[in-house]
Amino acid sequence: MEVFWTGMGALINKDYKLRSTTSIWMFFIYGMVVFLEPIYLLIQPSPILLRGIIYTLCIYTGEYITGVALKQANLCPWDYTHSRYHIQGLIRLDYAPAWFAAGLIFERVFVLVGVG
Repeated sequence: MEVFWTGMGALINKDYKLRSTTSIWMFFIYGMVVFLEPIYLLIQPSPILLRGIIYTLCIYTGEYITGVALKQANLCPWDYTHSRYHIQGLIRLDYAPAWFAAGLIFERVFVLVGVG
């Protein structure tokens, strides 16, 4: 989400090259999506609503744990304290629909690459 909002800021500022900045830590954090693959294999027969909720909880857990670790090292590149629905500035509950959808989109990716 960070990159999306940074890109939107570039559009608002009429920077059509869509330049943005992020942290190298985000490469590894977003790379943790590979851990959804074994979960997908376990919950594949479950109803879509349950699968989406499980993915959302997994993503929030990963974001929170990595956020705590990075915050302790003073390296956390995000701070959601300005949001009304944040938890310790590390996760935003209003992002739940986006994470729900992302989890289900990753299912399609897993299918395309031949998992399950």
